[in-house]
Amino acid sequence: MNKKLWDECVTFHGHECPGLAIGYRAAEIAKEQLGDIFSPEFDEEVVCVSENDACGVDAVQWITGCTIGKGNLIYKPSGKMAFSFFIRETGQGIRLVMKPNAFDDNISREELQKYILEAPAEEVFWVKKPNYKIPQRARLFKSVICENCGEASPEYKMRLVDGKRVCIDCFDDYERGW
Repeated sequence: MNKKLWDECVTFHGHECPGLAIGYRAAEIAKEQLGDIFSPEFDEEVVCVSENDACGVDAVQWITGCTIGKGNLIYKPSGKMAFSFFIRETGQGIRLVMKPNAFDDNISREELQKYILEAPAEEVFWVKKPNYKIPQRARLFKSVICENCGEASPEYKMRLVDGKRVCIDCFDDYERGW
């Protein structure tokens, strides 16, 4: 384990915790599998899809340089402790999913964190191929003014209601149940 990198992740996140360890370990395993390509000069060439919005995402951001703002950190809200990493240039990808029951529920947070950071990768994560394609590059969209609240939203987020363009916040979704 790279203690200096771990300490940087802790500083960025604000504290040590098992959740941060999950993201740290996932990013480190991805580096081992895909090569040490996580650096600023690769900018948007490395993409991470995080299926959770938990502490580990901070470690992934710090280690990979992937951010929501650059469009190369995508949040896919499945709630799973899973991270997929892609390299645009080569099309390579890896999906790391934390194994359920990878550890004893009766251990302390400190012991859990240590286990996640130090146990063999195959005990903590399933290493799989991503089950989806590399996400598109970030795009710029024309802003459209909501005819209800007057706020601007990108055109792909607008909805049409009674002939008026409205933003998602002003849209009353219509669902019938299935």
